[in-house]
Order: sequence, then C-alpha cells, then structure tokens
Amino acid sequence: MDSKHPDRIIAREASPEDELASTSIRPESLTHFVGQNEVKKQLGICIEAARQRGEALDHILLAGPPGLGKTTLAHIIAREMDVNVRTTSGPILERKADLAGLLTELQQGDVLFIDEIHRLNRVVEECLYPAMEDYFIDVLIGEGPHAKSIKLDLPRFTLVGATTRSGMLTGPLRDRFGIQCRLNFYEDDDIARILRRSAGILGIDFEEEGLIELASRSRRTPRVANRLLRRVRDYAQVRSDGVISAAVAGEALSLLEIDRLGLDQMDRRILTIITEKFGGGPVGLKTLAIALGEDEGTLEEVYEPFLIQTGLLNRTPSGRVLTPAGYAHLGLPGPSGTTLQGEFL
Repeated sequence: MDSKHPDRIIAREASPEDELASTSIRPESLTHFVGQNEVKKQLGICIEAARQRGEALDHILLAGPPGLGKTTLAHIIAREMDVNVRTTSGPILERKADLAGLLTELQQGDVLFIDEIHRLNRVVEECLYPAMEDYFIDVLIGEGPHAKSIKLDLPRFTLVGATTRSGMLTGPLRDRFGIQCRLNFYEDDDIARILRRSAGILGIDFEEEGLIELASRSRRTPRVANRLLRRVRDYAQVRSDGVISAAVAGEALSLLEIDRLGLDQMDRRILTIITEKFGGGPVGLKTLAIALGEDEGTLEEVYEPFLIQTGLLNRTPSGRVLTPAGYAHLGLPGPSGTTLQGEFL
C-alpha cells in the first residue's frame, strides 16, 4: 500500500516463473476458485465423499459459455482427488483408436478431460459408452475375415466433459454423467477479486478503482478479464506511471474499443447491422453470419450469449431481434422512432 495514495496497491515484483508459467494465474483448489458457489458446493461434497470411500469420482459434465473456468475446474478436480489428468478435445478424437490410446494409458482414479465434448465423432462417442459405464473397451485387431475383437478392461477413471453447447449433446451421452454442473456468467465483484489475485501474481501495481473499472468491462468472464488486465498493464507501463488507475484503465480500454458494458467492435457491429440492414430484426442466424462475414458457430457460441445476458439482443423463433436496451446502447432511434437514452449508453 502506497502511503501517499491509500487506495494504491503496490504489488510484489513478478518473478520469471510468474511470467513464464501463465497457468500460475489459474487457481489450484476449490477454495481459491472465485465465484460459481453452487457448483463448488456440489463438487466439494462429491469429491469429499469419493475420497472417503476411496473410489474414483463419478463422471462430470461442465456446461457454460467459453472462458468461465471449465478447464480450470477439471484440473482442480484432479488435484483435489490427488490423481493425474489427461487433456484432449472432441474434434481431435476422430477414430476409435484415438480414444483407446488415451483410455489405456489411464491409471486408477485418473481424470480424462474432453473439451468441446459435444463435437465428438459419433463412432467415438458410442465407443465411449461402455468405457464410462462398465470400464472396458473393445479393440479390433486385424482386418477382413481374420479380424478379432478383444475386450480390454480399464481402470475406474473419471471423465470430465466440457461443453459450450449442451443442447448438442446426445441424450445417451448426457445421461451417463452422474454430476452435471452449469457455469454462469460472474458478478462484477467476483471478477474484481479474480483481477486482484492475478495482479498480485503478475506483479502489477493498481488502484482499487482501476480494477473495478476493468471488472465492469470484462463481460463477466474471467478469461476476458485476465486478458484485458495484461493489455491495460502494457498501456499503464508505456503511457503512465505503471499503475492501473480508473483513468488509465478507461483510456486503455477506449484504445481497445471496449465500451462501458464490455462490448467490443464486433459486438457493436452485430447490433448495428441488425438495426441498419434488417430493421432491428428478426433476422436468421445464417443470414446474419453472411452479412457479418463470420462463422455461425462463432456468433452463436462467442458473441450472442453475452449480448442476450445483457438484454441487448433477443433470440426468437423467427430470428435475432434487437431490444430497446440495444437501441439505447447504440444511441439509435428505437422502434417507436424516438432516440432512447439511459443507463445503457
């Protein structure tokens, strides 16, 4: 704490290990994981019960928008259970052999983390069913009439699946997860707590108002908050005295074209195009993607969740529709023909 500036926090000098090991920003236990309290309570009880019984933890499905901590939680689960974790993603597992190679390397109680599990190949998914339920896998050896199927027993392991689109999971796969958790967007206070911890690890000097300003523009997402923290640190170092104050944070975020709600250039472009080209909607996802020159999946998974959460956009059966709050945020005439003013500006 700076005696001349009571609200200024002078962080310790960052060590080379801090800068090189970006994973050090990730919390290593449920205690240090900020936010998602209901999810933490559920996982904490299940982990403690499994440890007391000396059993592998039941399979876990983590669902929610990108950047909320699903990967971090998977590693925390493995650390709390004192086991190893193997990491992969759905699109990488194209053949049965890819999955078999991972499963046969697991030890008793290990965690297999599959990110974007909703994108698993259907053949691979069906091969996963007996592995999850009965802990065995059938491997085909040889070709043609001489091919033989061999049953390989597997150790009891924990599959942790992460998905940003839980609706795309098949029913049989979803039902095989004994623990299902939904991660939601964070509150600004929790984002500020995450930023304080990250600033301490990275050796960043800050004023409390600076972190509050940064938290309010971080889309209620830890990954975005930590990314912006690094960029604001660069700005403070080059254009100021190296301390992140409210003024410095505001200037840096304006340079990055991040507005007061945390919307970036692409977010505002989505809202503007819906207004200017489609009369405020409704407009279909495919049509909107063509107008923006963007992938449909990126729009649906990356941009839309936050715009809907903030009340700027509605997803209706007929298509995407801009809300009165969306018009107000852009300072454009609303559906009634009057320019809306208010808290969204």
